[in-house]
Amino acid sequence: MEYSIICLVAFLGSGLTLFSGFGLGTLLLPVFGLFFPIELAIVLTAIVHFLNNLFKLALVGKKADKQTILSFGIPSIIAAFAGAFVLHQLSSMEPVLEYNLLGKQLMILPIKLSIAFVLFFFSCFEIIPSLANLQFDKKYLPVGGLLSGFFGGLSGNQGALRSAFLVRSGLSKEAYIATGVVIACLVDISRLSIYSKQIFFTEHTFNYPLIISATLAAFAGAFIGNKLLKKVTIKTIQILVAILLFIFSILLGLGII
Repeated sequence: MEYSIICLVAFLGSGLTLFSGFGLGTLLLPVFGLFFPIELAIVLTAIVHFLNNLFKLALVGKKADKQTILSFGIPSIIAAFAGAFVLHQLSSMEPVLEYNLLGKQLMILPIKLSIAFVLFFFSCFEIIPSLANLQFDKKYLPVGGLLSGFFGGLSGNQGALRSAFLVRSGLSKEAYIATGVVIACLVDISRLSIYSKQIFFTEHTFNYPLIISATLAAFAGAFIGNKLLKKVTIKTIQILVAILLFIFSILLGLGII
């Protein structure tokens, strides 16, 4: 069951979000979270996300804007280390609260509560009109890099903030897409280097066929998206995903999943 759901989300997410700035990681994390502990789900999502971004880089990377990569990407890398470090610290903390629901013992963990808050925050970017239209001047690119990089390191959900800042940077559509992919790759490298210790100790629990299948499905989605879906409006899909993220964040924060 998890194969079909995760691969379908990877395929559709990668294809439909290539041009939207709404990251594949935001789509995959809740799905992986249904089948794996949240700490492992974040790592698995990061692996698939990074491999897929490398594939996208091969497709569109030549049109990336170097100056924007420097002013936005470098702060993103630095902040991604900080976000991944915070994630590591939170994962070892004791439960905030334990309670019973319908005869089942549930725990509210700091790591789950933190990720729930991040997911709730990013769902608001599509649900609340004033946030959905949020844009920033080009001079604030380094600030945007710090914010999106930190949240990228913490949970992988940096796409919404990155798009909000880059959309006003004066780039062409092609350069905007390519630059976002390059920056996402840089953030992925940063957070995976922090996750490496956890990857080393949990590597024996990885479902490698599932990771490979999800990655190949994402590749296929990106390839088809690049060829056929450049002019598709996916605002409705983004809103649907935001609603699902909102529901997932509530359930995760309450310790139900």
